[in-house]
Parts: sequence; structure tokens; C-alpha cells
Amino acid sequence: MASSKGELTYRQKMLQANKEAKATVVSLVLCIVVWAVAGFGLAGLDVKVFGTPAWIIGGTVGTWVFAIAVAVFLAKCVFADFDLDEEEEGANRD
Repeated sequence: MASSKGELTYRQKMLQANKEAKATVVSLVLCIVVWAVAGFGLAGLDVKVFGTPAWIIGGTVGTWVFAIAVAVFLAKCVFADFDLDEEEEGANRD
């Protein structure tokens, strides 16, 4: 979908906004799954990194790194920059 501001119809803008919302919900669910697997899933291991149990590092730092990667993916591949206004550029209403 084109991302320049003047090329999308109002319907296309709403479809894009819906796509972005759905992708954000899926990303949230994935972050929760990664948090649960990296935290609770590693709890049974007796592995320590610098004296800290692996489940703490996986559940905090691992989830944080995953969330940043997902945010970058969303910004580059899913989100589009456009105005929601229906006015033409340069037209002023009082």
C-alpha cells in the first residue's frame, strides 16, 4: 500500500488503520508468549548467567529485545504514514 499522503482514499486509509491495529494485537500476543516461554519456560533450568538465573534474563531482557524487534518490524513493514483528514492540502476552512 502506498504511504505518500495524497494517494490513499478514505476507505484505503481505514483499511490500513485496521491492518495496523490487527498487527499490533498480534504483536502483543507474541510478546506475551515470548515472555511466558522465556520466563516460565526457563524456570526449570539450573543455569545462571553472572549469578542470575536464566529465567530472569530470558523473561526480562529477552522479552525486551523481542519487543524492540517487533516494533521495528511494525514500523518498517506494516505502518504507513498518512493524514486522516479528508481535506485537500492547501485548502483552509474557517
